Amino acid sequence: MDGRGLVRRVGLVGSVRGLRTLRSAWRRRSADARALPPRGAERARTPGPLTGAKPGPGGGVVRFARSELRIRVAVGGAVFWAWDGAGPLPSYALAGEAPAPDPRAVLEPDKDGGWQVVSERLTVVVSREGAVELRTPGGVLLRRELPPRWWEPVGGGAVRWVQRSEVPADARFFGLGGRASGPRLRDGVYGLWNTDPGGRFGPQDDPLYLTMPVQVVVSDAGTHLAFHDNTWAGRVVLHEGEEGAGSGHDRPGTSEVRMEGGPLRCWVVTGTPARVLQGWTALTGAPALPPSWALGPQHARWGFGGEREVRLVVAGYRERGLALSVLHLDIDHYDAHQVFTVDRERFPALPALAEELRGEGVRLVSIVDPAVKARPGGAVFDGGAAVGERGAFVRDATGRVVVGEVWPGACVYPDFTDPLVRDWWGSLYAERLAQGFSGVWHDMNEPVSFAAFGDPSLPRSARHRLEGAGGDHREAHNVYGLAMARAGYEGLLRLRPGERPFLFSRSGWAGLQRYGGTWSGDVSTGWPGLRASLSLVLGLGLCGVPYSGPDVGGFDGFPSPELYLRWFQLGAYLPLFRTHAAIGAGRREPWEFGAEVLEHARAALVERERLRPYFVTLSHLARLSGAPYARPLWWGAPGDRALRDCEDAFLLGDALLVAPVLERGAVRRAVRLPRGRWYDTATGRAYEGPGQVVLDAPPSRIPVLARAGSVVPVLGADGGLRLEVWAPAPGRAGGGLVVRDAGDGWERAEVERYTSRREGSRVVVEREGGAEVDLPVRVRGLEGVSPPAPEG
Repeated sequence: MDGRGLVRRVGLVGSVRGLRTLRSAWRRRSADARALPPRGAERARTPGPLTGAKPGPGGGVVRFARSELRIRVAVGGAVFWAWDGAGPLPSYALAGEAPAPDPRAVLEPDKDGGWQVVSERLTVVVSREGAVELRTPGGVLLRRELPPRWWEPVGGGAVRWVQRSEVPADARFFGLGGRASGPRLRDGVYGLWNTDPGGRFGPQDDPLYLTMPVQVVVSDAGTHLAFHDNTWAGRVVLHEGEEGAGSGHDRPGTSEVRMEGGPLRCWVVTGTPARVLQGWTALTGAPALPPSWALGPQHARWGFGGEREVRLVVAGYRERGLALSVLHLDIDHYDAHQVFTVDRERFPALPALAEELRGEGVRLVSIVDPAVKARPGGAVFDGGAAVGERGAFVRDATGRVVVGEVWPGACVYPDFTDPLVRDWWGSLYAERLAQGFSGVWHDMNEPVSFAAFGDPSLPRSARHRLEGAGGDHREAHNVYGLAMARAGYEGLLRLRPGERPFLFSRSGWAGLQRYGGTWSGDVSTGWPGLRASLSLVLGLGLCGVPYSGPDVGGFDGFPSPELYLRWFQLGAYLPLFRTHAAIGAGRREPWEFGAEVLEHARAALVERERLRPYFVTLSHLARLSGAPYARPLWWGAPGDRALRDCEDAFLLGDALLVAPVLERGAVRRAVRLPRGRWYDTATGRAYEGPGQVVLDAPPSRIPVLARAGSVVPVLGADGGLRLEVWAPAPGRAGGGLVVRDAGDGWERAEVERYTSRREGSRVVVEREGGAEVDLPVRVRGLEGVSPPAPEG
């Protein structure tokens, strides 16, 4: 426990809520002590020697003395393997049915006495001891799974297991959900238990709100994604490898996945980064498409006070010529913090306020927490108690409803792993829509019960429906937020079928993108928090969640004008662009930080709005292909080792490279360039990559470069759509994709493809398919080229 946490807990103990929190913690520990006795003696088990094999669709089953391994190559190239008879279903991660097996993949004997499955993109080799090797068609090793080990309680209970893996010495690890220390995951232990860190977090804190057993591994041999489909509590231990010097041996990188229970099963997707994310999306579902208004600037504050303050804030944006698309209301707009209510003293006419703001182009979004005040007579509590035969709320092993402590006081928790409960909860969003809200933001849904000491979650012995299979909180905890997001998304879809739902969630799991996005949560105010913000967005994008962003300025504390401005400039280029502050942490409107910050923040907002058609295009492309909006620099060149180690810049789509300022006092910064020509969008100056350049980064802007040849949809001065084309290098061509904004319904997106080429001093832009280019075109970047800075 750090000093900050100790002070928080001492403060709690001295309050009425603190006493209730202590009682809640005592009940949680007592329930677990009764229902989850010590494991006692255990038997360790390994697969044992190979005994035989049986070919089947897409692969087959390899039998060992004490276990069996199922291998299946799916249509599309993804590989599934599992031990002890586990199959791909049921799964919270997969979208619908598992993909069909590839009939061309055949299980056959291997020359070393094992077995292998040869497919178009991958060869899977199983050794006589139970190791599983994943190789490229050319035989290069991507990943080696060593024989697993299980620990089975003699008296019965959940079977623990560990799976150790090796990757090439040059490999780099990414992913595992939202990690503040990323995006490159260095040597360390990473928890797999969605956790509220308790007020704020920085790069040193792990785990956080949204963990996933999803590894993205990039090496010279290729890129692959490995997903251990298991929702139980666990941990991942990573060690990067080291290449031998001279005649020395390489030391491979290693991954160790330990789970407290559940199946040992894994999916692997290989290929280019774009193909890997496309394959992952095919497994887990296409990202929900946010309404176009959700791609504009958003503002939130915990502690608006009332309608008058909301109007003043919106008027402040308008009077200063600042764009604003969305305003978020936090828990203080509720009646005594109770979900699906309104404080009528502070917000006496909320529907009228929402309609008024919508007329000004500003939508309202409401926070929604899962905890329901445990008070008979309350509409939500009574409605939940009447769901099904046992009610909607999570119970303990004795059948009593679990009671925790959250903002409303003593609370109960809907069991979102029950389809009946999801349907009931989704129907409650009719109240939010009736109040005029256009979307929702899910918070506190790890789920949280305030903790005097230890883990702020429900008892691990609490019982859940788990889609009819039944189980306890150890299995359900990590998918609680995911199941809540599903309930909210499907409820909004039923209530307003003609509009795309807008939902983002603090917690979730693999597949969250089907229902919406996420945000950073309570990132600490400071330069480390700014850096963590970028890490979270990039890591989540590689795990299939493309729509995310941080609390600009940090959750707590008081950012300096410089820190706020640099955070604001970064946020302007991320998918979810939201300023936010905790109660007591001051105001985060741009004009609160002085005239200079206001001027530069206005410039960032103007550029964000100018790029709105590009963000719309990226949102549609993410839905169609799984490609994140914000991508690591190695996205198009995973073989470039220098790019694999670059963590302070990112690609926005294919066209733009964004290099935020992440250090205090910096007015210049080094930028690593991928191969090709890149234009500084502020000066028009061209640079040739690969290599490193040093660019100006004055307070007025951060470096943003455009790829030569790119075609970018932007808004013109008249508000109309136009194409901004960056001149290709001589002898080269380029292009870009455009999806026009067809509104916030379900109109099918048409992807327009444009090409650009250089003819002497002239740039020619054409639309593929022979269609006429019916948009104004502006060509930029016909100036000279500067060489990259020397290495070293």
